[in-house]
Amino acid sequence: MKTDSLTSNSSIGLKGLDLAETEAWAQSQGLPAYRGRQIRRWIFTKGAHSFEQMTDLPKTLRQTLAKSVTLNHLETVDILKSRDGTKKFIFRLHDGLLIESVLIPERDHLTLCISSQVGCAIGCRFCLTGARGLKRNLSTAEIVDQVVQVRSTLPEPEHLKNIVLMGMGEPLANYHNVIKALGNLTREDGMNFSNRRVTLSTSGLVPEMEKLGQDITVNLAVSLNATDDKTRSFLMPINDRYPIAALIQACKAFPLPNRRMITFEYILIKGINDSLEDAQRLVKLLKGLRAKVNLIPFNPHPGVDFRPSPMERILQFQEVLTGDYLTAIIRKSKGPDIMAACGQLGGSSNRGIQ
Repeated sequence: MKTDSLTSNSSIGLKGLDLAETEAWAQSQGLPAYRGRQIRRWIFTKGAHSFEQMTDLPKTLRQTLAKSVTLNHLETVDILKSRDGTKKFIFRLHDGLLIESVLIPERDHLTLCISSQVGCAIGCRFCLTGARGLKRNLSTAEIVDQVVQVRSTLPEPEHLKNIVLMGMGEPLANYHNVIKALGNLTREDGMNFSNRRVTLSTSGLVPEMEKLGQDITVNLAVSLNATDDKTRSFLMPINDRYPIAALIQACKAFPLPNRRMITFEYILIKGINDSLEDAQRLVKLLKGLRAKVNLIPFNPHPGVDFRPSPMERILQFQEVLTGDYLTAIIRKSKGPDIMAACGQLGGSSNRGIQ
C-alpha cells in the first residue's frame, strides 16, 4: 500500500466524490477499487464517522487512513431546539465560517433543510441570509455532510425522509457542487433518498433551471413572491435579470415526471404582494402549469420593516387560488423562536458570515 500518497490527501472530501471517483481515489492510494466501495458504503449507508468503525477494513489500513484523511467536514457548534420541536444545527466549516441546517418534524417523518452556500448573493429583501451577503460556495462534501451529521443524531434515522435545499444560499448559483451532492443523496450507492423526496428551491436562475432538468431528477420549487415585475424586482433583484415571463417559460419547459408538480413559494407580506388582484394575477400566471402554491406568511427579523399579512387576508388569497382549482397550501412556519423559519437563517450564526 502506498502510504506516502495517503499522507498527501488529508483534505480529500470523500463525501463529495461519486462512486467512480471514490474507486479511483482508492486505486491512487495503491488499494483495490473495492476498498473505495467499502468505504463509501460505511460513510453513506452505515453512517460511520471514523475509519476505526469500518471493521471490514484491515486494522493497519484503518490506522493509516485515520492519520491521513479527514472524514468529517463539519463541526457541530450548537443545536437549538424550538418549542415546536424544530431543531437548528449550527456547523463550523474548516475555515471558521458557520452554516445552518434545520430539522423539521412532520406528522409521520422528518424533513431536513440544508444549505448550499455561506450566505447568499441574491439579496432578496425579505431574507436575513441575503442581507449578510455571500462568503463562498459550499463544497459537495460540505453539502452532503449536513445530512450525514444530522442523521447520525437521530435515534431512528429512517424517519428522515425529505431533503430540501432551502437553507442558506441559492443552490443553482453553486451548480456543479449541488448536482454532485444531489447524486450522492439520491443514488443507491450513496444515501439512497428517493428523488421524489428531494426538493431544490431556486430564486429563478433560468439557464441553470434548464440544465437542472436535463442533469438530474428532483422536485423543483420556485420562489416567486410577486405577480408583476416591478414588485418582484423590488423584493428580489434577480428578477431584473430573469423577469417573470422568462421564469414562467422556464417552468413550462422543465421536465416533470408523471404526477409531479412545480411548487411555487409565495411569501405574503402585508401591503406589498397580498392583494386579491395579486391572487388573481397568480392564477393567470400559473394557468397551464402543473403547479401548486405554498403560501408562507412573512417571518419577521431584525432590520426589515415588512410585516406578515393578516391571516384573514391569507385565507382570502388562498380562496382565490383554490376557487380556480389551483392547489394552494398555507405553510405554518416552524422554528421562528430559534430563527429557523423561512428567510431567518443566518440569525444565529452571524459570527460566521458578517
